Amino acid sequence: MGGERRVGGRAPRFEGYAPSSPAASATKRAVRRTDTKAEIALRRALWALGLRYRKNVAGLPGRPDLVFRRARIVVFVDGDFWHGRDWEARTAKLERGANAPYWLAKIAANMERDRRKTAELEASGWIVIRVWETDVLGDPIDAARRLAVAIRRSATST
Repeated sequence: MGGERRVGGRAPRFEGYAPSSPAASATKRAVRRTDTKAEIALRRALWALGLRYRKNVAGLPGRPDLVFRRARIVVFVDGDFWHGRDWEARTAKLERGANAPYWLAKIAANMERDRRKTAELEASGWIVIRVWETDVLGDPIDAARRLAVAIRRSATST
């Protein structure tokens, strides 16, 4: 029952669940909240293109990974697992794994929170761009160039 319940908009709790293995538990614990490989790769590529930003701005909903104030653009680098990329395929895989109810509820809650924070930011006049970690890691320069186009377009129209 522990993982299927949501109270007060928070993500499910671990109560009632055991790690599938010590290695899996250690892996999940080691996941970084900020300065992930994808974030660092994207920041370096953006910096090389001459774009300057603020990172992890706490005063904005969702604490965006990158903020371009003049252009009114925020960027989130979303992890594929934690933010539900290819959700249908991921759901099928998670259903076969350990602690399926917890993980399904956890990732669904993350996706709902992402939608909520995006809506809050957009209502405040921000343009929200979300990029997937594997897209950034696959070609950080391409990801940065795509962002640069949007940032420069927005900065000149304001």
